[in-house]
Amino acid sequence: MPTFEEITRHHDENPDEDPWVVGPPAPETVEVVPYDPDWPRRYLALSAEVRGALGDVVLGVEHVGSTSVEGLAAKDVVDIDIEVADPRDEDAYVPALERLGYVLVIREPSFHEHRCLRLAEPRVNLHVFGPDCPEAIRHRMFRDWLREHPEDRALYEGAKRAAIPGGGNVMDYNARKQEVIREIYDRLFRAAGML
Repeated sequence: MPTFEEITRHHDENPDEDPWVVGPPAPETVEVVPYDPDWPRRYLALSAEVRGALGDVVLGVEHVGSTSVEGLAAKDVVDIDIEVADPRDEDAYVPALERLGYVLVIREPSFHEHRCLRLAEPRVNLHVFGPDCPEAIRHRMFRDWLREHPEDRALYEGAKRAAIPGGGNVMDYNARKQEVIREIYDRLFRAAGML
C-alpha cells in the first residue's frame, strides 16, 4: 500500500519524456454537457467488454472521472481505470484491447508506468495502472469526495466551464482547471488525515 506522501504528491510532467505513442492530440473543441444518466450504464457495458477481453489479466476496473459523479456536467468521455499486474507488459493487455477498438495513445514510464488507451466511439479514456497505484487511489478519492460534497462538485463544474474558452487541446483545458482540482484534493486529503 502506498504511503500518504505518495498518494498526496501531485504529478508534474517529466519534461524529458514524450508520452505520446501516436503523436499529441489535435486541437479540438471541448464541450462540457449536462450530466447524462446513461454514463453509468455505458461504463458497465464497457467494463464488461474489457473484463471479457482481458480475463484474469485485469485485476480491477473502476469508473472514474466526471462521468462517474452523478449530477456533474462533463465532457462526454467515460474515464475508466484498470489495474493489471505490470503496465509495462503491454503484450498482456494491449492486443486484446485493440481488438475492441482501443488505441494506445499514452505511455508514461515516469508516472507510475501509466498507459492510456482511447476508444473513438463511444469516447473512452482507459487508464492502465499497476496494483495499489497512488494515482488510481487519488482518482477514486476524488470521485468519492465529489459524490459526497455538492459544494466542491459545483466548484469543479464552474472550473470546467471557465476552462473551456481559450481553445487548444484537452491538455490545455486540463491545465486551466488544475488549480481548482488541487484545491479540492488538498481539502479531501486533509479531511482524510493525510496532510
